[in-house]
Amino acid sequence: MSSPAERFARARKRQQAGGALHPQLEQFAAELEFPLDDFQQRAAAALEGGRGVLVAAPTGAGKTVVGEFAVHLALATGRKAFYTTPIKALSNQKYADLARRYGAASVGLLTGDSSINSEAPIVVMTTEVLRNMMYGDSSTLDGLGFVVMDEVHYLADRFRGAVWEEVIIHLPQDVQVASLSATVSNAEEFGAWLGAVRGPTEVVVEEHRPVPLWQHMLVGRRLFDLFIDRVPEPGTDGRAAADQVNPELIEAIRARRAQGPGGPRGIGGGGGGGAGRGARRGRLEDAGAPRGRRAKARGGSWTSTAGGRAARPSAAQRNAGTATRASVRAGQESPGDRGTRGGAPSRAEVVGLLDEVGLLPAITFIFSRAGCDAAVRQLLAWDLRLVTDTDADRIAGFVENRVAGLATEDLSVLGYWDFLEGLTRGFAAHHAGMLPAFREIVEQLFTAGEIKCVFATETLALGINMPARTVVLEKLVKFNGESHADITPAEYTQLTGRAGRRGIDVEGHAVVLWHPSLDPLSVAGLASTRTYPLRSSFRPTYNMAVNLVERFGRGRARDILETSFAQFQADRAVVGLTRQIREHDEALAGYAAASACDRGDFAEYAALRADLSTLEKGAAKGRNALRREQVQASLDALGPGDVIALPDGRHLARAVIVAPSRSSSRAGEVGVITEDARQRRLVATDLDAPVERLGAIRLPKRLNLRVATQRRDLASTMRAQVPTARPP
Repeated sequence: MSSPAERFARARKRQQAGGALHPQLEQFAAELEFPLDDFQQRAAAALEGGRGVLVAAPTGAGKTVVGEFAVHLALATGRKAFYTTPIKALSNQKYADLARRYGAASVGLLTGDSSINSEAPIVVMTTEVLRNMMYGDSSTLDGLGFVVMDEVHYLADRFRGAVWEEVIIHLPQDVQVASLSATVSNAEEFGAWLGAVRGPTEVVVEEHRPVPLWQHMLVGRRLFDLFIDRVPEPGTDGRAAADQVNPELIEAIRARRAQGPGGPRGIGGGGGGGAGRGARRGRLEDAGAPRGRRAKARGGSWTSTAGGRAARPSAAQRNAGTATRASVRAGQESPGDRGTRGGAPSRAEVVGLLDEVGLLPAITFIFSRAGCDAAVRQLLAWDLRLVTDTDADRIAGFVENRVAGLATEDLSVLGYWDFLEGLTRGFAAHHAGMLPAFREIVEQLFTAGEIKCVFATETLALGINMPARTVVLEKLVKFNGESHADITPAEYTQLTGRAGRRGIDVEGHAVVLWHPSLDPLSVAGLASTRTYPLRSSFRPTYNMAVNLVERFGRGRARDILETSFAQFQADRAVVGLTRQIREHDEALAGYAAASACDRGDFAEYAALRADLSTLEKGAAKGRNALRREQVQASLDALGPGDVIALPDGRHLARAVIVAPSRSSSRAGEVGVITEDARQRRLVATDLDAPVERLGAIRLPKRLNLRVATQRRDLASTMRAQVPTARPP
């Protein structure tokens, strides 16, 4: 931790280098315990310069620092800041973080479960809450200057993502938006949409991952690198060696399938692909990897004492645990686990193996709340212990203090005793179905390094500050709300991004558990994909349009439909034009206010002038329509051989009718031969006035107008028999 003098020296150095251009950024940076990265400085400088910002960076890179600077800037300028998140757990955590920094009196929380100090200058909330506040014209929006949209890439969620777009569209234009996103490949496109909707927006993309990530697969009880063994380049995520899949991994899976569920056991044994090699292990231990307690005897359950503290296992139970651990190492099937999980090791064995090679603390993602709770019960049944007795006493004391206000009978109903027993052994579950107090206890203990293993649903990957050394994925299929589907490369990156604690670990580790239906090439495809395009989930339907118009009116509904990111991706021009219309409407409103005068209502005068102009135009259209009717009537009255006068510059020329309108294939059209023997077709719009009949001639019975000599003879007859047209 830096001393105040060291932080002052850093701030002074940046100021001498030109940092005085952003005094609030300098003040904010001087209060931090660490120096700001370049992308953080660029994003913060854009905010202080009055622009919005989109920050796209890998998980764990430090995007939230930009959001915290937006909060600092709001307080420094006397405005409000809203910090929005996609889930309640993340809102609760950010509320606690900001309350510690700025004081509980300055921070509020609004979620579906909690409403605390809603009129505070800093309010943390879920995105749906902010959307509802805007549609309800809440007074809480008064004085709002900044909105931080954490995990903004969540707008791709097919069920809730449209809420993010609605918020971005409807926020007042004077509110600066700091959008924080995981790595996406079309950040520039998304930033262009933000610029079209919100005004000037700085796009800051950071591809450097602070802690390199190693990809692994656990086959049976052997841990293999997913890609061939080459040290990742600094700043990469472990996708070295052209993403070539480890041939030893493929061979081990082939042998495993050939031998069936009773294949080779052990971890890191045989071959060079295991993560337990001396060089790798040395790096882990140099990084301070804790060496936790080993698995103990199965069946040595703890009993609750009157004070709620779990009793310690006996010496006989501890000695029995050594024999059980030895049987696991020897490759014997564990009691009660035979025939389960497709031959894969039990969850207790997986955690024990990770402990052996120094890969704890770890988060195991299980896409089911019931599965997370079941995992804890399985580890309790195995009597797995990952912390020392001293650590267990400290954990128990912390938990008892946090739940001191709850009655004992309530704790029993809530499953407190199993919850406590798991914590004092170093592991716990974490999911949205838990009591919020229990969930916060898990977050605090895991962040502090007191517990070593957490079984969690994917919601933990959404920005909650619970990084680990290792992330374990039991399977790569999850329920998406409609069906069970494979996780996407973006979801895989989001989940494994929790691995690697900045400032603690020199590298992070992602472990996928192999099962017979899992192809290592598909895992490599997920891990090596570098493009994560952000696609709008906004899908308007007729029903949505009707509901929007009914609830919000045509204007607001039209804004939503025309300026959404989905529409922008389909046609960028529409979004830009819609924004111009909105700006012009605002400008007109300003002109109207400025035109107020004590000598008369200018708006009323302008309206009268507009009405008069409309009437004049209408009268002109009426006169033109009447004239066209008269012209057409004069054309319709003509028959074959009639000679009429046609305007020809300053003179009137003669023409003979050869095809009257009643015989024409085109309504109202007549065919004529002019004095110079040319054939023409006349319609009402060609004439300014009704035609004048000058006389008539007899047409030949076998007239062929395609023959030039016959046209000339007809024109000559017309000139000889009909007098010259009178001048106008």
